[in-house]
Amino acid sequence: MEDIIVNILAMLRRGEAVDDDALVKLVHAQAKRTGGDKRAFAKRRLLPFYQRVKLEEPERWEAWGVTPELEEGLLRVLRMKPRRSASGVATITVITKPWPCSSDCRYCPNDVRMPKSYLHDEPACARAEQNCFDPYLQVSTRLTALTQMGHATDKIELIILGGTWSDYPRPYQIWFVKELFRALNDGAVSGVAANPMLAEPGQDKGAVLASTTHVPVEVARRRAWYRSCGIASDPQELAAFAGEAQRAVDAGETGYNQAVRALFGSSDAWSRAAAGQTATMEELAREQRANETARHRVVGLVVETRPDAITPEALTLIRRLGATKIQMGVQSTDQRILDLNERHITVGRIGEAFDLLRAFGFKIHAHAMVNLLGSTPESDRRDYERLMTDPAFQPDEIKLYPCALIEGARLCRDFDSGAWTPYAEDELLGILVDDVLATPAFCRISRMIRDFSTNDIKAGNKKPNLRQLVEARLAASDAAEDGRAAVREIRYREVGTADIDPGDLRMETVAYTTTNTRERFLQWVTADGHIAGFLRLSLPDAAYVREHAGELPIAAEEAMIREVHVYGMATRVGEEGHAAQHLGLGRRLVERACALAQDAGYRRINVISAVGTREYYRHLGFTDCGLYQQKEL
Repeated sequence: MEDIIVNILAMLRRGEAVDDDALVKLVHAQAKRTGGDKRAFAKRRLLPFYQRVKLEEPERWEAWGVTPELEEGLLRVLRMKPRRSASGVATITVITKPWPCSSDCRYCPNDVRMPKSYLHDEPACARAEQNCFDPYLQVSTRLTALTQMGHATDKIELIILGGTWSDYPRPYQIWFVKELFRALNDGAVSGVAANPMLAEPGQDKGAVLASTTHVPVEVARRRAWYRSCGIASDPQELAAFAGEAQRAVDAGETGYNQAVRALFGSSDAWSRAAAGQTATMEELAREQRANETARHRVVGLVVETRPDAITPEALTLIRRLGATKIQMGVQSTDQRILDLNERHITVGRIGEAFDLLRAFGFKIHAHAMVNLLGSTPESDRRDYERLMTDPAFQPDEIKLYPCALIEGARLCRDFDSGAWTPYAEDELLGILVDDVLATPAFCRISRMIRDFSTNDIKAGNKKPNLRQLVEARLAASDAAEDGRAAVREIRYREVGTADIDPGDLRMETVAYTTTNTRERFLQWVTADGHIAGFLRLSLPDAAYVREHAGELPIAAEEAMIREVHVYGMATRVGEEGHAAQHLGLGRRLVERACALAQDAGYRRINVISAVGTREYYRHLGFTDCGLYQQKEL
C-alpha cells in the first residue's frame, strides 16, 4: 500500500488530478505488480494504512515528505463517503436496546431483536446488536470507522433511535446518554485492526470486531463483561436466541411486547447487564462538563419519540440530557388515516406536541408516510401540504417515505385481503415530486426511504435510490430551469463540500407563523439559491407563555434561537479553511437574530445550545441559564 500512497503524493506534487478512476488504476497496477488481490489495496484500506504509519512509524512517514497541503489533498482522495460530513458535522447513530412499546401501529415491523419498528439487518441496528446495544461500544465502533474513513470527528451529532425514548426507564435514559458522552470524552477510537470494514479478503468481520488487539482498554473490558453475562453478538447465536419468539410473533401467537419482555426483560443474561445500566444526573453532568472542551464535542443530540409522549416533564428531562432535536413520528395529519392505522392519537394532540417542542426550543424532525392504509395519491398530497402549511405543524425537518410492508407487521393481513396495496412506482414518484415542490425553504427533507433491505420488504418500494429517481424527475419537470427544479427544501440546496466566495452570499429572512410563535428563518444563500448556513429564530406569543407559565422553562419576554447551522465539510476545531464554516457566518446570523428579537420587543434571547457548543456561545456573550444559554438584549 505504501507504493500507492507514494504515487498519489507524487501526482499531487505535479498538480495532477487524482480522481476515483485514477485511484482505481493505481490499485490495479499495484495488484498486478505484486500478484496480490486488488481488494487488499482497496480505497477503504489506504487511509487507515496512512494513519497507522503516521502514528506508529513517524520516521517512515517523514520519508514521504508530506506537507500539510499535500496531506489535505491526500485526504480528499482517500476519504470515504465525503457527504457523511458535508453538512459540517459528523453523525453517529446509536440504537437503544429492545423494549416494550406503548403503541402498536398497524404498519410497524415486529422484529423482536430490535426496538419497535427497526430491523436487525439495518446498518445501524446491526452495529448496535454486535455491540450488545451498549452506547459506549456503539460510539467507539462508529468513531473508529469515521476516523479511518478520513472524516473529522471534532463536531459530532448523536442520534439516538429506538422507538419511543420516554418508554425507557429514567435511569436507563440517563445512563445511555452519559455513556455516549463518556465514549467521546475518552476518545474511544480503536486501531486499524479493530475496524470490521478493514478485514482482509475472506477474513471474518466478526472476528475482527471481537479482537482485543488495537482496542482501547475500556472497549475490551465492556465486551468481556457482556460475554460474561451470557449476551451473544455472533449472528448465528443471535438468530437462534430470538428465532422461536420471532416465529410466534409472525404467526400472531403472541405480541411483540410479550416476546421482548421474555427475551430482554426476564432473561438472566439481560437482567445481569441491566443491573449496571443506570446512572445519576450528577454523573451525566460531569461527563457533559468534560465534553465542553473535549476533542470530540457533541454539537447536537437527537432522541426519537411519539407526539403523545411529548409532555413538559418529558421535555425537561430530555433537555437536561443535552438534547437539541426531537424526531417525532407524525405519519399523517388526517384523523381518518391515523385511526385506520391504529395510531391512537388525535390530530389536535399532534399539534399540541409541536407547540410544546417549539416553546422548549427544540428542532422538530417529523416523520411522514405516504401510501398508508386508507390513503390515496390525492389524500397524500393534501396531507403533506397541510403538514407543511398549517400553523399547527410546519416541521423544521422531515423524513418522508412510502409505507413498506414487512413480514410480521399486522398490515400484512390488509395486503392479503386487498385492503392495502402499494403504489406503482410512477404513481409514487409523482406524489414525492409534488411533496418536494410543496416543501418550504425552512424545511429539510432528510430521507425518503427506510434502511430496510429489499429482502425484508414484502411489498412496496424496494429501490434504495428513490431520492435520486425523484430528483431526476424534478430536473426533467416543467418546474425545472436549466436542468434544476425550483426546489426550496434545504437538503436540495446545501453547498456541501464546495468552497464559498463570501462576496457571493446574501442573508435572506423567511418569515412564517405557527400557532403560538412567529418564526424567522435566516439563511445565507448564493446567487443561484444554494444555502451556506441558516438560523431558526422563534418569537413566542407572550399570552401562550403566560398561560403555560407553570410548564414552560421560558418567560414571556424571551426569544429563542432553536438552531444555528453552517455548511461545509467538517473540519477539525482550530483548523482554517475556505468552506462556509470559516467565514464567521454563524456569528453574523446570531447577531442578526438578536437584533430582530430586540426590535420585536423581547428583552432576552435564549439559545438551545448543545453541550459541545456552550463555549462558542459564551464567546458570543451568552451565559448559562437553566436549560439554555441566555443573552440580555
